[in-house]
Amino acid sequence: MVLLAWGLLWAWAGSPWGRYLDHGDWTLSGPAAQLCRSIPGGVWLVPAALTAAAWVLMVAAMMLPSSYPLFSAFERVASARADRSRLLWLLGLGYTAAWGAFGVLAHGLHALVLAAVAALPWLAWHASLIGAATVVLAGAFQFSRLKHRCLDKCRTPMSFVIEHWRGRAHGAQAFLLGWNHGLFCVGCCWALMLLMFVVGTGSLGWMLLLAVLMAVEKNFAWGRHLSAPLGVALLAWGAWIAFFAR
Repeated sequence: MVLLAWGLLWAWAGSPWGRYLDHGDWTLSGPAAQLCRSIPGGVWLVPAALTAAAWVLMVAAMMLPSSYPLFSAFERVASARADRSRLLWLLGLGYTAAWGAFGVLAHGLHALVLAAVAALPWLAWHASLIGAATVVLAGAFQFSRLKHRCLDKCRTPMSFVIEHWRGRAHGAQAFLLGWNHGLFCVGCCWALMLLMFVVGTGSLGWMLLLAVLMAVEKNFAWGRHLSAPLGVALLAWGAWIAFFAR
């Protein structure tokens, strides 16, 4: 699934529709614009569908590798069940749904920021300050207690599965297990994921770098030592952006 997601993102980014990954204006030209005009409510529905597809692919490519220990732990717990494969798919669906909910909020916030930039000339002239603030926020969050509490949950997947899996209403519980773990994953990684709106949601290089950083931070014993240096680097980067944006 991860390899398929990266392959689809790579193919999409290199296609004539690659700008759709990076929030291009889909309603002005090209096949998406024609589709927008041909269906009722297409001006809203088509961009929403493309954004959702891009976000789901990003989550699958970037976050599933860091959540592999969860799937491995659940597979061992459910290894004797005949419906193990179905439950694993439901687990993944719940996990993706949690990140999808965050994606809706993030894209909504992004739309509000774009509207503010369009309405306020001063903000339009200093739009890079928004990027600087986002980078500084991500750096500061690296030192928060919330991040480390969520990381602790992500780093103990077997304990998490044992705590939340009761084996009753199997499908619903598998979905909720993925959802709950996804919420903790969002809790520790949301600020880093917001960086995609700064560097460009269509940038495969930045996707890969952030995916590696989050996987190391969550899944390796020495990953806990990465949080502070990464936070300092992000704070310095944000300050550098703000300084040259004056």
